[in-house]
Amino acid sequence: MQNIMERYQTFRQVVDDITLMNNRFMNKVFDGNIPATQRILRVIIKNDKIKVRKVSVQQWLQNLYGHSTQLDILAEDENGTQFNVEIQRSDEGASVQRARFYCGALDMHFLDTGEKYEDLPDAYVIFITENDAFKEGRSIYNVERSINESGKAFGDGSHIVYVNAACQDDTPLGSLMQDFNCNDPAKMHYKELADRVNYFKTSKEGEIDMTDILEAYANNKAKEVAEKAAKKMLADGMSLEAVVRYSDLSEEEVRALAAKQSA
Repeated sequence: MQNIMERYQTFRQVVDDITLMNNRFMNKVFDGNIPATQRILRVIIKNDKIKVRKVSVQQWLQNLYGHSTQLDILAEDENGTQFNVEIQRSDEGASVQRARFYCGALDMHFLDTGEKYEDLPDAYVIFITENDAFKEGRSIYNVERSINESGKAFGDGSHIVYVNAACQDDTPLGSLMQDFNCNDPAKMHYKELADRVNYFKTSKEGEIDMTDILEAYANNKAKEVAEKAAKKMLADGMSLEAVVRYSDLSEEEVRALAAKQSA
C-alpha cells in the first residue's frame, strides 16, 4: 500500500509541476483544441482575424526520398494558411537550418501533383524556445525573405517566427509566455489555455489521460540513473562490453557517453 501511495504522490507531483513547455503535455492540451490554438496564433502573429478551422498534433510529414519529420502542432485557418508550432527547450533543436527544412516540408506536403506553384498556401513555422535563440534580448524574431538590392519583401508566403519564452513581460505575448511557463491554471492569463490545462490537472478523466506522461517521466528518470552508473563504470576503467551488460544501455549509448568523457 505504501508503494502505491508513493507512486501516486510522485504522479501528482509530476502533474502539478508540468507546464506547456513540456512537449508531451503541450500536445495533449492543443490536440484538436481550436480555441487555444487560435488564441496563441492570434497573439504571436498579431492578427485577431485568424480563424483556425482544424488542428492536429504529432503530424508526420513523410518524405519517401529523404528525412521525414513530425510536427508538434499543425493548424490550418479558413484561408488555407498552414501554421506549424514547435516547442524547443534545447538550443540545438531550434537551428535556422531546421526552420528552413520545416518550411520546405510544409511546401512539399501541401502542393498536390498537378497544382501550380502559385497555389502554395502561406505557411508559418513558429518556434517557441525556452531560451533566447538569437541572444539579442528580443521577445520575438520575425524572419521574412527580402530582395537585398531593394529591401522589398520577396513575398513567397513563407514565414519563420522565433518566440522567446524567457521574455515574460506585461505585453500580450509576454503574458502568453507566462502561461506557457505556468503550472497553475488558476494563474494563467488566457482562458482558452487555462481551461484545458485545468482539465488535465484536476479532473479524474484528465488524470487518467496523463498516465503516459508519467511513464515517459519514469523512463527518463531510469535512463538518467543508468547513464550515471555507466559514467562511473567507464571512469573506473570497465570495458564497453561490460558497461553495456550491466547498465541496460545500448552499445551506441555507451559509446556516446565514453566519447563525451574522453573529449
